[in-house]
Amino acid sequence: MFTSLSDRLAATFKNLRGKGRLSEADVDATVREIRTALLEADVALPVVREFCGRVKERALGEEVNRALNPAQQVVKIVHEELVGILGGETRRLRLAKTPPTVILLAGLQGAGKTTLAGKLALHLKDGGHQPLLVAADLQRPNAVDQLSVVAERAGVAVHAPEPGNGVGDPVAVARSGVELAKQKLYDVVIVDTAGRLAIDADLMDQLGRVRDAVQPDETLLVIDAMIGQDAVQTAVAFDEAIGIDGVVLSKLDGDARGGAALSVVTVTGKPILFASVGEKLTDLE
Repeated sequence: MFTSLSDRLAATFKNLRGKGRLSEADVDATVREIRTALLEADVALPVVREFCGRVKERALGEEVNRALNPAQQVVKIVHEELVGILGGETRRLRLAKTPPTVILLAGLQGAGKTTLAGKLALHLKDGGHQPLLVAADLQRPNAVDQLSVVAERAGVAVHAPEPGNGVGDPVAVARSGVELAKQKLYDVVIVDTAGRLAIDADLMDQLGRVRDAVQPDETLLVIDAMIGQDAVQTAVAFDEAIGIDGVVLSKLDGDARGGAALSVVTVTGKPILFASVGEKLTDLE
């Protein structure tokens, strides 16, 4: 995902090598190149401004002036700031003290929620858990069938009492899924919800009712990394409407330029917990 951004930054730092001291002009030129590289990677403009401001301030500070190798010090600063933008520490899924742990997946239609549900279930199963997938997307054609197929491939149970395709109450399905998990001792419930092609009041209302019914321990927003700048507006809208705890980026094996990741984390303050990177159910990082 970050390959082109890495290449651009590496080329930028080449110009600094061998310099015993860095002038303000050197730093300005480098920050300009970094700014261009980030914008080309589709990072949101406010995020780019803030990032470049911090890098410039640190690059002109004492830590670089005193360094034996100023160029390496600037590379280190940029690296640290990039890591900081992405949230620094990795955060694991929060598991409920009393099972089952309920994970609610939200996102726009086409973001890859259903496939991600299967990947997450397999990941948890491999970690010793007993996950149950709940088919609460009753709108998208064949969404229930798709989740059932994904569950079978992952070797996990699925709760799909309604046929979908516009039939059934997603709130009731989600609630009965959690009840079933308690009865049958499944320790993680992953609720797949409906999306829309665009953010609208009906979608958020339904999601809010599902959330209230199941009281999730984690509400994860699945974002298609290929939508670029729109990722920020999507994340902010979902966070304001239903409250999200973390982000999962899907389709990172496509033409994603990486900027969505940097932008979403900075703007929402929510960590990226997983990256979905391919077609296979094991392609989850």
